[in-house]
Amino acid sequence: MLASKKVTILPGDGIGPEVVSAALRIIDAAGVTLDTEVHEAGANAFAKGVESGVPRETIESVERTRVVLKGPLETPIGYGNKSANVTLRKLFETYANVRPVRELPGVQTPYTGRKLDIVVVRENVEDLYAGVEYMQTPGVSECLKLISRPGCEKVARFAFELAVAEGRQRIHCATKSNIMKLTEGMMKRTFEDVACDYPSIEAKHILVDNCAHQLVMRPEQFDVILTTNMNGDILSDLTSGLTGGLGFAPSANIGTDVAMFEAVHGSAPDIAGKNLANPTALILSAAMMLRHIGYGKAANVVEQAVLVTFEQGVRTGDMTGTSRALGTIEFTDAVIANLGKTSTTASSRDYKDITPPKISNAGVGHVTVARRAVVGADVFLETTDETDTIVSTLNSALDGSNMRLLSIANRGTTVYPSAGQVNVALVDHFRCRFVASQGAEVTDAGIVDLLQRVSGKYSWMHIEKLQQFDGADAFSKAQG
Repeated sequence: MLASKKVTILPGDGIGPEVVSAALRIIDAAGVTLDTEVHEAGANAFAKGVESGVPRETIESVERTRVVLKGPLETPIGYGNKSANVTLRKLFETYANVRPVRELPGVQTPYTGRKLDIVVVRENVEDLYAGVEYMQTPGVSECLKLISRPGCEKVARFAFELAVAEGRQRIHCATKSNIMKLTEGMMKRTFEDVACDYPSIEAKHILVDNCAHQLVMRPEQFDVILTTNMNGDILSDLTSGLTGGLGFAPSANIGTDVAMFEAVHGSAPDIAGKNLANPTALILSAAMMLRHIGYGKAANVVEQAVLVTFEQGVRTGDMTGTSRALGTIEFTDAVIANLGKTSTTASSRDYKDITPPKISNAGVGHVTVARRAVVGADVFLETTDETDTIVSTLNSALDGSNMRLLSIANRGTTVYPSAGQVNVALVDHFRCRFVASQGAEVTDAGIVDLLQRVSGKYSWMHIEKLQQFDGADAFSKAQG
């Protein structure tokens, strides 16, 4: 008999309390006793002035229990505070988002009969979700895409360990490394390095746009898909659509110390409190949680009960092909009545415990190189001057300097030097690339001098050093 496990419960917003209640009823009926702490996050917290949407009491509970079952949380769209969901993931470094999808009996989709069983493992804290954004000028915005080698290695190793634990055969790493060679390329290169430690797992790279195409055309080829944060957000919703939609899509956010389990659908405030919500995704997320905390047998019992319920034609109102449309409570009752029964169409996978990567969050991650050098700087200017005027003005400002103007780009396209007519719709945001004059060395003092010279002529808002690591350029070139 396992000791009662401590779990933080976040009922969430909208339909959250209803679907969380359904999952907890089923867990209890399956014979698992949890020591629960109920706290809030999301809309209520925002309304009380908690800017992150996650109160201190909630954070302290998660620090105690290390396990969270949560309902959907409302997130302001396009304005206002940051997502409470993202805040929770970042606070506890839940670096791997796990989104399994499988064909469900009786849930009709265009892919029914193709026996889909796919897991998307998404890096969960970096990439564009780092949320580092700036207005560079009143009409030009910037978002920094931050991807680290340690972040990629943790999630890549987790994906391989998951494949081993679940008896899966293949991992596709989906990136856009043909365009973003340094950021997305970091994931590709790290994946390929980590794959060497798992020779029993077939490791394949695929461009993310082709991955989306192949998921629609021939999804059976996929087993595990590893990808970066933004790509994973999109692809995991796509895979959910293959097997019935977000109402059936469970997920886990796994970190070194904390794991959070949640449905990925929204809070659906229009049907909240009306006993209309489909609790399937949260029930299956709860099964993932049970497996994580050592109740693997109970997790299989819960999953099988859901499958048997579908086989019986029991549905909530949102499901197509409805023969018996039930409310949230009645559907939950039906699942409870089927606990202990076994599906005739979908057996339980032989899950084993996942061995998480042995990577500590302590200290500062650092990648060492044998040689490094600064060879120049990109300075971003705000001006409405034409390109020729900018070139003339900057060259004049650099008189006597150890730096020279190499190129200018606008919206990612080189506008100086140019071999002919440049048909680019210019905006007031120019990236000016400066490098050392012949034989000179680029130093921090030289870059400060450069900025002083430039700022005497133009307003600048951003600067990036141009570095080389082990003799290789560590910066991109502009198109054209």
